[in-house]
Amino acid sequence: MNPLSMFDVTDNVALIAGASGAFGMVAARILAGAGCKLVLVAGNQTALDEIAGECRGLGAEVTAINTRPTDEDICNDLVARAVTAYGSLDILVVASGMNKVALVNDMTPETFSAVMDANVTQSWLLARAAAGHMKAQGSGKIVLVSSARGLLGHPAGYSAYCASKAAVDGITKALGCELGPTGITVNAIAPTVFRSPLTAWMYEDTEEATKIRQGFLARVPKGRLGEPEDLSGPLLFLASKASDFYTGHILYADGGYTAG
Repeated sequence: MNPLSMFDVTDNVALIAGASGAFGMVAARILAGAGCKLVLVAGNQTALDEIAGECRGLGAEVTAINTRPTDEDICNDLVARAVTAYGSLDILVVASGMNKVALVNDMTPETFSAVMDANVTQSWLLARAAAGHMKAQGSGKIVLVSSARGLLGHPAGYSAYCASKAAVDGITKALGCELGPTGITVNAIAPTVFRSPLTAWMYEDTEEATKIRQGFLARVPKGRLGEPEDLSGPLLFLASKASDFYTGHILYADGGYTAG
């Protein structure tokens, strides 16, 4: 057997929530280029249309849905629409979420709850919806998006974000154990800083960006910030047969940041 065939996801059906976000766009491009049929979900219609068009340009069949996975009915409907459109749901990538930065005494309980809802509850609801169908077909790949901040704290007002990503890690491990016997794997990718519209300022040659970047890089053994392509291999691995024996795993795409 050609070992590369283990990474073949041609004609797999992938639902990507948060497809217009930094990681979601990376995931959409990767899986489109790998031959998947895509259901792209995002709340930003303009950005959704853009990434859907880009994926169609890569040859992918694409269904674009302008919504956010905010409740049980929406999540169940998204899975049903994927199955109706393409006959199955093989891969779920939950890249939706948010961060609100504020020191603990400046952060309102409402803000804390909003971050937890976007990052934790919506991940659980989508995984729950997808698992119902994937159990019936006897297979499936669920990939959640965590962060190095699920393992490490941060001094600059990340109490909600760190807590939410630690919870995503817990969901990943718990569902990995629960769903493993059914043929479904549940894993998470946990990046550190990687190039995106939100982090572009860190890559600039300004005095402020250079100072912050150098401080961060002192903790990164690889000595550089992340690029979108650094997420390509991990995602394709977790979405393909190559990861069939991996479940409940947090894969840190961080240049060694969490190792030191």
